[in-house]
Amino acid sequence: MSSGVELVGFLMCVGGWLLTAVSLANDYWRLSSVSGSVIISVRQYQNLWQSCAEGSTGVSNCRTFQSLLALDGYIQACRALMIVALILGLLSIVLALLGLKCTKLGSTSESTKGKMALTAGVLFILSGVCVLVAVSWYAARVVQEFNDPFYGGTKFELGTGLYLGWAAAALVMLGGGFLCTSCKSNPAPAQTRGYSYNYTSQPQKIYRTEAPSDYSSSKAYV
Repeated sequence: MSSGVELVGFLMCVGGWLLTAVSLANDYWRLSSVSGSVIISVRQYQNLWQSCAEGSTGVSNCRTFQSLLALDGYIQACRALMIVALILGLLSIVLALLGLKCTKLGSTSESTKGKMALTAGVLFILSGVCVLVAVSWYAARVVQEFNDPFYGGTKFELGTGLYLGWAAAALVMLGGGFLCTSCKSNPAPAQTRGYSYNYTSQPQKIYRTEAPSDYSSSKAYV
């Protein structure tokens, strides 16, 4: 895999992480529904942290959610998922910077950098899944309340923050996939065929000792 594709994946992840932060801070996760010929002078909108009302003059009054335990369970879960996504994204950015092929960190080998890039890609994908679950869960509740004929409260529609969250999840997961492909298993070194040589030891020298002159072997004849 080329370093250019890896760098593009990293930039996509960083952009998606920043977009996640923007989505979390956005005020318009849900907007009050305006339909029919009735002129509505007050528009309501909410996010995970506060509820606001905007008058016809453009002046907004916001009320922060006071008690965490008094909130609906899905709002608490969406908060936790978005915060976990930001933490995972920050950790992934650090690992990806160390694992990119275009960065040098001491004598780090290519296999180690590939493993770091793979870990960063997996964490980025998990971060994107957290964002996707949070915004989809919140959107499902908004749609459910809107279509419920017995719901007596204010009916809302999907806001800008949800669309930003979906875009952030798509960028982070796609960029994380690019980073995961940068880790390749190094092929095993090919075994070279060659000739084997058997080295024999040098022949030993045999020293013959002659018998003394006064000793001779005799043969017996019958």
